[in-house]
Amino acid sequence: MCGIIGCCGVEGAAGALIKGLERLEYRGYDSAGIATISNGKFEIEKKKGRISALKNALKSHRDYAGKIGIGHTRWATHGAPNDINAHPHQSGKFALVHNGIIENYAQLKEQYLKLTNFKSETDTEVIVQLLNRLYSTSCLDAIAKTVKLLEGSFALAILCEDEPDKLYCVRQGSPLLGGVGNGIFAASDITAISDMAEIFYRMDDGEIAEITESNVNFYNFELERVEKERCEFAFEDMRTDKGNCEHFMLKEIYEEPEAIRRTVDAYLMESTIELKLEIDKPEQIYIVACGSAYHAGLVGKKILSELLKIPVTVETASEFRYSNPLLNSKTPVIIISQSGETADSLAALREAKKLGSKTISVVNVANSSIAVESDFVLYTKAGPEIAVATTKAYSAQLAALYLLAIYLAEKFKTAEQAQLDKLKKELKELNKKVSLTLDCEEQIKRLAEELKDIDHAYFIGRGLGYCAAAEGSLKLKEISYIHSEAYAAGEMKHGTISLIEKGTTVIAMNTQAELASKLQSNIDEVRARGAKVFAVTSGIDITADETIITPALHPLLQTSTQIVPIQLLSYYIAKERGCDIDKPRNLAKSVTVE
Repeated sequence: MCGIIGCCGVEGAAGALIKGLERLEYRGYDSAGIATISNGKFEIEKKKGRISALKNALKSHRDYAGKIGIGHTRWATHGAPNDINAHPHQSGKFALVHNGIIENYAQLKEQYLKLTNFKSETDTEVIVQLLNRLYSTSCLDAIAKTVKLLEGSFALAILCEDEPDKLYCVRQGSPLLGGVGNGIFAASDITAISDMAEIFYRMDDGEIAEITESNVNFYNFELERVEKERCEFAFEDMRTDKGNCEHFMLKEIYEEPEAIRRTVDAYLMESTIELKLEIDKPEQIYIVACGSAYHAGLVGKKILSELLKIPVTVETASEFRYSNPLLNSKTPVIIISQSGETADSLAALREAKKLGSKTISVVNVANSSIAVESDFVLYTKAGPEIAVATTKAYSAQLAALYLLAIYLAEKFKTAEQAQLDKLKKELKELNKKVSLTLDCEEQIKRLAEELKDIDHAYFIGRGLGYCAAAEGSLKLKEISYIHSEAYAAGEMKHGTISLIEKGTTVIAMNTQAELASKLQSNIDEVRARGAKVFAVTSGIDITADETIITPALHPLLQTSTQIVPIQLLSYYIAKERGCDIDKPRNLAKSVTVE
């Protein structure tokens, strides 16, 4: 979501800030800005739109000479995306940037800032106005007083003109870390500073960092010193070039076989899955996630319940905490998150731990908040994913869930060993099957030309086919802006079929031979009402207006091949429509607000 970068003791701080912000572009944003201090005074520039607009604005001003500064990419929560609402915000001697949401900002305005003249519509400006109001002689004291009044989640980077050689950072519920290299840095995402820093410090909730050119001191909100040890960040190669591809999304679709291979090879050694997960035999399992990770969870539910013979519940993370889940030590909770910083998923994890559950996270980013706070981490090996719409990270999540399900079934002897051995063998070959699936690209390009002007689409499937349909529908809508819905195929006739008319596009996902005849009936029902049906099938006989054939493999693993044609179709339709494929409107890669 929003991105923060800060630096202290860096020659040409403005350039370092812009470089860091450019590395955070993948997160999704609608405006950007920086603030530096030069000759004891703020120099602030912020612009609606892309970082390129900010860079153009900086070219029209005098050189930014400061060695200290803060930068931000904003994803609007309070107030429209415009120059005024963009960060940094300033009041008096203070300027700051903020990730997160201040839930009691309206009450703070009423109680402390009634006569204050606000420039923006943001909750963030309340923070900087409070700092200015509570400041007397000590910046650190003013920050401590201010943060104790705030409710919600916030990561802050703060400058004060009275202390022009210090950068202050605060973390409460939103990620922030420090780095030491040629200068000292702070960032909401290690991607921003991975090539500028060599030593890293992870900030925890309830902490304030006081950064100078040569040192970092950490305090809690009571201003008691906190000792920190450096972190070993096992991050992937952070290069973010598109190679020979026009968009990151296409490049990342091509990288799915490798992401799957790396994830499988990390844990499946010949015929043994090595997870070392200490857990009692579960009575039931919860899977909690958001967006595409939730759809991966739907697949995980099918394979876990099939192999473990126990109930598995999948919940959206934003609802989990408020559903009074019945958890105990025999009910592990699996949290799935690409970034490991998803706010709703992190809150769900903490609730699960509070209720006594073992927590297992499936994440792509080492040392992320969810990874650090989980009892056990199963890392996916997708590498950096830049396009906002996930592809290879989703496929790596599926591979991780397959591994976990087989491991648990083997550990607790809940499935026939011959079945598990077959699954492991096919899992070793899964990357090759997904690679073969990419051969349908030319067919997909032709279909994209045919479908580029549609206004609506319906995805249907049965069993795991419905799970694939849910993710396929999301891919189409988020990058092409075409209205799309996914249904369990048998549910179409319970109301939704009233929307089917001549020319309506329906995409059917067929994964299981035993359900093919039922799915065919549902296809026939919509075709009888004028729908044009495109079917994705693994060689199982399906009659439709056109079929896309994927390589056959074990039905429990079939989602991994079936989703690839839909990712490609969504990509090429969006390209035909001239959409901003890597950075779809209104979306963010890492959703760090609830």
